Amino acid sequence: MAEMTHVDDLDDPRLGDYVRLRDVQLRKKLETERGIYLAEGEKVVRRAVEAGHHPRSFLMAPRWLDGLADVLDRTDAPCFVLGESQIEQLTGFHVHRGALAALDRPAPRQATDLLAAARRVVVVEDLVDHTNIGAVFRSVAALGFDAILLSPRCADPFYRRSVKVSMGSVFALPHARIDDWYRAPTVLREAGFTTYALTLAPDAVALTDVRTDVDRLALVVGAEGHGLSDHWQREADVRVTIPMAAGIDSLNVAASVAVACWHLR
Repeated sequence: MAEMTHVDDLDDPRLGDYVRLRDVQLRKKLETERGIYLAEGEKVVRRAVEAGHHPRSFLMAPRWLDGLADVLDRTDAPCFVLGESQIEQLTGFHVHRGALAALDRPAPRQATDLLAAARRVVVVEDLVDHTNIGAVFRSVAALGFDAILLSPRCADPFYRRSVKVSMGSVFALPHARIDDWYRAPTVLREAGFTTYALTLAPDAVALTDVRTDVDRLALVVGAEGHGLSDHWQREADVRVTIPMAAGIDSLNVAASVAVACWHLR
């Protein structure tokens, strides 16, 4: 059972994992060095623990203790209890969902291992926005794809904002980074995947006109703005686009992924 500790001093070193959460670059550096990630909100904290991730500590306002009592009962990690205004002062933002947890990051997975067990994957190139990464994970998991592969520059799926927007999908959906991104098309090809690059290129085939009955399929998407790199557009087996009504050229990347996954599932 978690030990409840009411804390009065915001400079208490035991609260170090929760300080200055709004500073993205600082958090990324500290979380990577410490090997942790942060989960926010009752549902997300519960899903993280239920996924088998080990909590280092919890930070909660008193009114949220009962809702997570069963989670706290099955761990010996300390639970620090502060008033909501104190939590906001400590973290630098309004924790409107009332609960935070610092958890050990799971060990990185190998892309080749994920591909060996998958039939439908999404490949994401250089998407640096944490909100969009979280939304992509939620859509991909909801529509039954097996895994996500990320380029080295993609935002961290375990960053607090990504985890929150994904509603904990990052815990359930296998994902890995491919460090040698130039070879990524070859890695997928050698694993037996047909790659479908989502692009606005004028010669791209409408999504509604492509085959969906291939044995192994990878949907490849790029960042908002510049889209997929020239390398990926050349190397993909098929270039596809989502037909749009007149006057609209594209959707948000997370919405595009949802539409494409629905059609290709």
